Amino acid sequence: MTHTASASWTRLLSGLWLWTLAAVLAVASWQAQAQPLEDDESEQTSEPASPDATRPTAEENAAAEDTNGRGTAYRLRIEAPRELRELLSRHLDLSRFRRERDITEVEVGRLMSAAPAQARSLLETQGYFDAEVQISRQPPTEAGGQPVVALKVTPGPRATVDRLTLEIQGDFQETIDGGDPRAARRLRFLRNRWPLQPGAVFTQSAWAAAKNGLLASLRSRGYAAATYAGTVAQVDATTHKVRIFVVADSGPEFRIGEVRVEGIEHTTEDAVRHLAPFELGTVFSEKMLLDYQENLQKSGLYEGVAVELDPDVTRADSAPIVVRVREAKLKSATVSVGFSTNTGPRTGLQFTHRRPFGHEWVASTRLLYGRDERVAALDLLSYPKPDGYRNLATLSAEYLDAGGARTHTQRLRYGRTQDTERIDRLYYGEFNRTVVETDTTRRIDRALWANYEWTRRGVNNVLFPTRGMILTAHGGAGGSVDSDGDRGPFVRAYLRTTWYQPLGQRRVLQLRGEAGQVFKRDSLGVPDSLLFRAGGDDSIRGYGYRTLGPERDGSVVGGPVLATASAELMWPLTERLRDWYGAVFIDAGNAASSWRSFDPVHGYGVGVRWRSPIGPLKADVAYGEATGSIRLHLSVGVSF
Repeated sequence: MTHTASASWTRLLSGLWLWTLAAVLAVASWQAQAQPLEDDESEQTSEPASPDATRPTAEENAAAEDTNGRGTAYRLRIEAPRELRELLSRHLDLSRFRRERDITEVEVGRLMSAAPAQARSLLETQGYFDAEVQISRQPPTEAGGQPVVALKVTPGPRATVDRLTLEIQGDFQETIDGGDPRAARRLRFLRNRWPLQPGAVFTQSAWAAAKNGLLASLRSRGYAAATYAGTVAQVDATTHKVRIFVVADSGPEFRIGEVRVEGIEHTTEDAVRHLAPFELGTVFSEKMLLDYQENLQKSGLYEGVAVELDPDVTRADSAPIVVRVREAKLKSATVSVGFSTNTGPRTGLQFTHRRPFGHEWVASTRLLYGRDERVAALDLLSYPKPDGYRNLATLSAEYLDAGGARTHTQRLRYGRTQDTERIDRLYYGEFNRTVVETDTTRRIDRALWANYEWTRRGVNNVLFPTRGMILTAHGGAGGSVDSDGDRGPFVRAYLRTTWYQPLGQRRVLQLRGEAGQVFKRDSLGVPDSLLFRAGGDDSIRGYGYRTLGPERDGSVVGGPVLATASAELMWPLTERLRDWYGAVFIDAGNAASSWRSFDPVHGYGVGVRWRSPIGPLKADVAYGEATGSIRLHLSVGVSF
């Protein structure tokens, strides 16, 4: 591209907002680390439900009658509020037995006599302890018709909680008595979290859920043997008030002891133990077990995993963790066929051996053949090491046809990786050889360099995030020998962040920004695969995959600088289709030879999202302002 000096400065200024957005999102990501994304153990109060919230309207008090008398011994009419009518119709013996054609008059009389008491018992589960129930029988209105049994219910006032007493005995209380402020805060949290606060409507289901929730909270956070010493709900039917007394016994605090492994045949027990996200002696929490199970499932070594704590109270100080695994097959092969709007149709083959030549590695051979992209690679990944680290080695050859340039890249890489719940780390040394062909030129550039990649996922849901932030940072340095024989050092830096913010009514604002630069002498060439291009599904929509960047001989090649930004608003399409969303977006940015020649382009459009089990499926129709063309973009999953 050629530009005048004044035009270059104008383009530079116009691109500053991209850098500003990326910087703001990066700063916000560090602040987001301190903010909990779940209602963990922060103090909060439960607002009592209003007794009037369930008061039936006159319309809801209309009677319901089995109008189709065919096949029934009698017709049943229930006069009650709608939600109570459904309850009684579903559970009353009088309702269930009305279809018995051979029922006798004596049996019908017995059912009618029992119905008021049954109805009152059912109503008590919903908080109505002073209900009036009347039952009557009317003869058939026509010859051969069925008699009508009428049940009239006046539920009366609904009972509400008047007083709550909640105590926890055992080691938990002893910890509080010992002056532990965290235990005291947790007790306040548990009391505030108890759903049946004074003023709340009392129902049997809410009472059971509250008791189960308190025990589950204690058991999930160190007190695996927690139980109840006593629970009482005293109901005063005359005042419609309920007094609740709850005393829980936490039992001893459990600490994690040895890890027992079952089911190992061709892998190793050490591989299982090295993925544990805790140290021996750590206070037990249910989340630790879930994280451990997830680490094992993600390792690629096991088809089935179960992680349990031995709840023996006599061994609470060193409770064993029992891990049962079902190993994946020693060898497996996968054939794939797919299509990408980035690189077109493709087919692939992957063969995996999980203990090649008896060594503790996983070897994967990948072959991918597509219209615009081809890959042949051998990946070696070691069994898990202490702290979950794994060594890796890769030998790959890649081909890409994009933007009029044909790029051939060969890589030899060795390094280490670590995947945790929130943070992924990857660092490696790499030899890179890249050939770039245009219609008139051919360049071969080589580099030997080291790189560190860091990703933090601070989102509420990894597969379909709606709140939080994902931040990725890369930094590397090395030496390059270009096609002209020039050689020298270079440094590569890259930052990408995506921020998700709910806006109410299930609307979500998504902001994305990325920036990168390769620092080097202007005359030094580095491999094109280490430079930057823009365009495509997860970059600037409305433009082809990697078709934005500096041009050489009419073809797009990589540039040393990159900046892009995106703003997207997503909302549910209908209440019925809760997993389908609409979206509008605008993208902007470019890659260039320098910031002086940086000239951002824009793309905008509309799309739909489907919350699939493997992540969001996105279909976007985007208009590229610089080219005046419309493109369809399809993608599945979240990019980190």
